[in-house]
Amino acid sequence: MIKKDLELERTWQKLRLELKDMIGKKPKDLNSVLFLIGVQELGQGKKVFDKEEKQDLMHIAICKVLSYSGFYELEGLDEQGWPHWKMKKKLPHFDLLEQEKMLKMHVIEYFEKELNIVL
Repeated sequence: MIKKDLELERTWQKLRLELKDMIGKKPKDLNSVLFLIGVQELGQGKKVFDKEEKQDLMHIAICKVLSYSGFYELEGLDEQGWPHWKMKKKLPHFDLLEQEKMLKMHVIEYFEKELNIVL
């Protein structure tokens, strides 16, 4: 188990360095990376978002990455172009550390699949 955790952490750090090369700044944590995914999925480019929009962007990102395991499905876009997701199956009950690990694995998968980043 520890070996898997170490490998996940190495890959996570590689992803953060790759993102630094892409955007000029190393994301400080998982939330920062989720925000970037949300902006990417929204597809409206770089702009200033208010606090509620930032929360919505992180929700979009979480739904997107968890859709790889069938937890969410895209319902469609609203009139402003924001994606809306529907829960397909309940998430397992994990402690915070396990939740973070699961999200990191899915985020890594996102960048490998969607942006063809090899980690």
